[in-house]
Amino acid sequence: MYVPTQFREERRDVLIAAMRDIQLAALVTAGAEGMHATHIPMVVREIGDDLVVETHVARGNEHWRHQGMQSLAIFQGPHAYVHPGWYESKQEHGKVVPTWTYVVVHAHGVLETFQDQAELIEHVTRLTEQNEASRDLPWAVSDAPEKYITSMTRGIVGLRFKVTQLEGSWKLNQHKSDTDRSGVIAGLSASGAQDARSVAELMRAGNQRHATEI
Repeated sequence: MYVPTQFREERRDVLIAAMRDIQLAALVTAGAEGMHATHIPMVVREIGDDLVVETHVARGNEHWRHQGMQSLAIFQGPHAYVHPGWYESKQEHGKVVPTWTYVVVHAHGVLETFQDQAELIEHVTRLTEQNEASRDLPWAVSDAPEKYITSMTRGIVGLRFKVTQLEGSWKLNQHKSDTDRSGVIAGLSASGAQDARSVAELMRAGNQRHATEI
C-alpha cells in the first residue's frame, strides 16, 4: 500500500484497535484464476506474540479453497470528501483542491482453513460475543438448539491467517496548516454523514496528540 510518511500509522495497538472497531473486512486472496474477494466480519486475536485474523464463509463460497495462498484483509474505516472551501488558505491564495480523508488497515498473511466443529463453534462464539456483549439482553450461541448449531456449522468453513505484515494509513490532512485543518474539522462536524463526523473526531484527536507531544 502506498502511504506517504505523514499519513503512515505504525503503532500496533492503534492498528489492532481500528481493526476490531471496523470489524468488516474485504478479504482478498490470489488464486490460480485471479483474485477472490469476500466482504466479511473478522475476529482479531492476539495469541502470544502473534496477531491472527479469523472468519468463516459458507461452504459454497470458493474462497476457502484458496488455502495456502497469500491473502490481504482490508479494514476500511471512516472516510469523507473534503470541500476546498473549508480551507482558510482558499481565501488567501486559492491554491487548494478537493481531497479525500480516510482510515484503512491492511493485514497480510497466508490463508489457512479450519473445519473442526468444536473449533468452528468457538469461533462463532467469539464473533457473536464481540457484537452482543454490550446489549442489555445479549444473544448467545447456546441460546439456539444444539442440533441446529451443529447443522449450521456443517455449512461453513473457517478461515484465518497469522498476520505477517500490518500497514495503516490515517490520511487526515496532517500536511495542512492548523487553520486549514480546523476548517476541515468544522466542515466535517457539520455534515449529516456519520463517517464525516467520525473523521472530524479522529482529526481532533490527532490535533490533541500533536499538542501533547509538543
